Amino acid sequence: MFPSYEEIASWMPDLLGGLSISLQVTVLSLLFGIPFGLLLALGVLARNKALRAISLILVEVGRGAPALVLLQFIYFGLPGVGLTIESFAAAVIALAWNTGAYTSEIIRASLQSIAHGQREAAEALGLGRIDELRFVLMPQGLRVALPALLGFSILIFQGTSLCFTIALPELVSRAYEIGSTTFRYFPALLCAGALYACISIPAALLVEHVEKRASLYAQR
Repeated sequence: MFPSYEEIASWMPDLLGGLSISLQVTVLSLLFGIPFGLLLALGVLARNKALRAISLILVEVGRGAPALVLLQFIYFGLPGVGLTIESFAAAVIALAWNTGAYTSEIIRASLQSIAHGQREAAEALGLGRIDELRFVLMPQGLRVALPALLGFSILIFQGTSLCFTIALPELVSRAYEIGSTTFRYFPALLCAGALYACISIPAALLVEHVEKRASLYAQR
């Protein structure tokens, strides 16, 4: 039997509290992960072999290992070497690493997509490598990368659902708690899915709008 509206309404404070934690993890993961991705992208493009090798290792591990494995490694694995991290921080670190690894490839591809003539123009103006990156490559590259970065942000938000495995009281974890006390797992998880959709669908429409604007800009 499906629960009444009153019963579902009584679940909302817990579910919205879990959604708040999911959004906090998402924002912090992106806040740290995207700049980390930029650094990794620059490291992969660097001329220094050691820096390039370290950057490639971090990228390949972050992309090759599933987010769930990174979460388990940081939360359950690091205490084995004497480093204990609470669940919220572990979730942010793991998802920021995952974000950095994937967005580094997005940013690197965007930087490399800039016409070679732009680089030649920067050299003709006497710009150094840092100024060329700052004033010529970065503004254009990040504009190209923006739609893909926004799309990946939605995936990270949805990926926070994995954090219930490390005892973080996010949205899915709260839904499971409700299910365990009421034995109504299906409606509780359905409500959680509806809350994810309330965030993901408008965000996806925003990404589509940004992609269209970027496409129009590129055709000018």
